[in-house]
Amino acid sequence: MCGIVGYIGEKNAQQIIVEGLRKLEYRGYDSAGVAVWTGTELLLDKAEGRLAVLEERLRQKPLSGSLGIGHTRWATHGKPSDENAHPHTDQSGAFAVVHNGIIENYLAIKEELLAKGYTFKSETDTEVIAHLLADMYDGDLVSTVKRAVQRMRGAYALGIMSAHEPDKLVAVRLASPLIVGVGSGENFIGSDIPAILEHTRDVYILNEGEMAVLTRSGVELLSVESGERIERELFHVEWDLVQAEKGGYDSFMLKEIFEQPQAVRDTIGPRIDEANKRVVLPELKMSDEELASFDRIYIVACGTSMHAGLVGKELIEKLTRVPVEVAIASEFRYRDPIVTPRTLMIVISQSGETADTLAALREAKQKGVKVLAITNVVGSSVSREADEVLFTWAGPEVAVASTKAYTSQVVVLYLFGLYLAQAKGTQTTEQIAEVVEQLQQLPAKITAVLQDTDGVRRFAESIKDVTSLFFIGRGLDYAVSLEGSLKLKEISYIHSEAYAAGELKHGTLALIEEDVPVIALVTQPDLYDKMISNIVEVKARGARVLGFAQEGDTELAKTVDQVVHIPATLPFLSPVLTVIPLQLLAYYASVARGNDVDKPRNLAKSVTVE
Repeated sequence: MCGIVGYIGEKNAQQIIVEGLRKLEYRGYDSAGVAVWTGTELLLDKAEGRLAVLEERLRQKPLSGSLGIGHTRWATHGKPSDENAHPHTDQSGAFAVVHNGIIENYLAIKEELLAKGYTFKSETDTEVIAHLLADMYDGDLVSTVKRAVQRMRGAYALGIMSAHEPDKLVAVRLASPLIVGVGSGENFIGSDIPAILEHTRDVYILNEGEMAVLTRSGVELLSVESGERIERELFHVEWDLVQAEKGGYDSFMLKEIFEQPQAVRDTIGPRIDEANKRVVLPELKMSDEELASFDRIYIVACGTSMHAGLVGKELIEKLTRVPVEVAIASEFRYRDPIVTPRTLMIVISQSGETADTLAALREAKQKGVKVLAITNVVGSSVSREADEVLFTWAGPEVAVASTKAYTSQVVVLYLFGLYLAQAKGTQTTEQIAEVVEQLQQLPAKITAVLQDTDGVRRFAESIKDVTSLFFIGRGLDYAVSLEGSLKLKEISYIHSEAYAAGELKHGTLALIEEDVPVIALVTQPDLYDKMISNIVEVKARGARVLGFAQEGDTELAKTVDQVVHIPATLPFLSPVLTVIPLQLLAYYASVARGNDVDKPRNLAKSVTVE
């Protein structure tokens, strides 16, 4: 969600901040703003709408100075508006604040400040912080920030500057991501690495309860609670900035769809013992004996990551016979789940900062449960707080609608399932080798899917004006249907639902009428005949059916209106291939409807509030 950028140095702060905010547009936002110390006063400008609206205002009346903070906001407290946009200042204009997250006790603090005569211009919790800093200022900005944040409850990342001490930029992190970039004679803060990557590759990743004090000459890390100095090595970023650009594609989403062969290859490659066709996971610290001792697994995630978990559930249970439950993170922590020392939790988060998933992780650890994280971001909160981590090597994912992160998460779950089967001895050496060999073929098969997209494009264009659409499948195909339906809803805004096909006759058939599109996934041999019967049911009521089957299937075409074939593979590996044309279906439908594919309305890339 919201994006923060801050700069202190000798260059034009406004230009650097706006460029950084542009790199964070993928996070989703509804307004943007910048505050700059001009040398004599603290000035700001902010505007509802896209960053381009703010840029036009700044072109007409630029803010000149070498210290500043900027923000792209996704509304939580207060509607999108110029007044509610960040940065926020106190009534004297001496303090400016940008903030990601939520201050849960803001109302109590606000009432206290109102009683003291402070006046407020916005509906936000963030403005409370600026007034609180002004009220508590003791002549030392760092001391004031330290005492102020101890008054606040919630989740936040803060960037703070003050006219009283214009030689400092202060950053604070509690449960919302924030990084500090270190340059020569200049330093930066940002919500994410791409915001500052053009200027420096050396960063500090702030941990929970830490603050950073930036000057032109250096950076000091401190504990908010104790005030003690923290020593930490710089993290050198190896990403190529080009990875965060579109690379000639019309959108980030399309680029990322076509990056999936490489993302899957990079995720699988280092984890295969080629000589013995076995899985190796050198990242795991736990022994095979400890791993084999787990008799129950929870997979906890949100949205697309949860759908990846549904695929992982079936695979892990099939390979290991260990029962697996998939739980929505926002519900899990309130369920008082039944856990024992032999329970393993797997949390999945593309960003590693998903608030609900983090909350579930922390709840599990309080109960003494071992937690394994699957994430795409090194240094993220999930990766640092979990007991064990398996990274997906998908590279930066910019589009709000996740594609390559999903397929990489699924293959990591395959790898983990195979590794657990090796540890428990539930599969023979030959069985493991067969699956490993098929896994290694997936990147080439994804490439084959991406080379034949015309049929999916035509169907997508034919549904651009429909109001409702249905996905059906059984077993693993149902799990993939859920993800296909979510993708279509996210970016095309077509109402879509996914159903376990056997449930159609229990009520859903009432929604099927003449010419309603139905997407039917038919890749599981043991459920094939049942799926054909379900397709016949919707066809009898006038549905127009697009079917998906593995290559070599000649029967499905006799029942459906159009067939898309995916390369043949082991049935339980088919989700990685079947989801690719479903991603393309959503993409082409969105384009046909004239939508902004990379910035779907009301959505954000990283959901860092509950």
